[in-house]
Amino acid sequence: MSKSVPVFKIPDHQVAGHQALNGQLGPLVDESGLFYKPLKGDRGLREADFYKTFLADVRVPDHIRKFFPKSFGTQTLEASDKSGPLPHLVMENLMSKYANPSIIDFKIGSRTWYPEATDEYIDKCFKKDRETSSLYLGFRVSGMQIYENQDLGYWKPDRKLTITYTADDVKLILKKFVSSNQASDFKKEPDCKFASTVYGGSSGILAQLQELKSWFEEQTIYHFYSSSVLIVFDKGSLLEGKKAVPTIKLVDFAHVVEGNGVLDHNFLGGLCSLIKFISDTNKDC
Repeated sequence: MSKSVPVFKIPDHQVAGHQALNGQLGPLVDESGLFYKPLKGDRGLREADFYKTFLADVRVPDHIRKFFPKSFGTQTLEASDKSGPLPHLVMENLMSKYANPSIIDFKIGSRTWYPEATDEYIDKCFKKDRETSSLYLGFRVSGMQIYENQDLGYWKPDRKLTITYTADDVKLILKKFVSSNQASDFKKEPDCKFASTVYGGSSGILAQLQELKSWFEEQTIYHFYSSSVLIVFDKGSLLEGKKAVPTIKLVDFAHVVEGNGVLDHNFLGGLCSLIKFISDTNKDC
């Protein structure tokens, strides 16, 4: 019996990063719950190497591994831009188990360039860090989508706008993220109906972020530059009165370098800033 050929498609719920739209190079997903990220140039090789090292690193506690996507090596397949066969990093599709997910991608750190980068790359990153919220908030919103309802679908603001969000903008977005009323309607005050369910409790977003923070307060193995914290929950389920477990994941590891026994103050500082914003929002709600 012959094996069925996988059907690849553009991810439905990608909010940040390069997208495989209009013939561009970007990630693909299949129906089995796998995510294929194209590996191009040194950047791609570094990310593939990180996953190999990370999976084999006995210094990483098991309870921390749950915050990282599962990786299944690499596979060569036709690139989304039709440029020919290209190696792809094969990972779990983090969105495959969600019917109607609300998602925010926070790029963590006031500095997104890594020490070994070229002067040209550092200049480019420093300019972007300064022009977005990264430098003064310690993170920026790389992209987001909020599920509104079956008729309206998703509110997905332009990423050129989200990366420049001010502190007040972030507070408002964090309220909209956990509200039952229409996120795209700025005339309505967010009702924060799901704040305690999503942000609070022993398994909520804040508890998970605190667990991750505890590790970063002691780990000196890696420094994570330009990596993101992804926050997601199935808002559709909550709107229907069902249970929905919120989740955080770390993603994007093309610029991870060795820690050499030094704390990752850049990532830790950004993570602490994000925790304070969410904690304050939860209290205000």
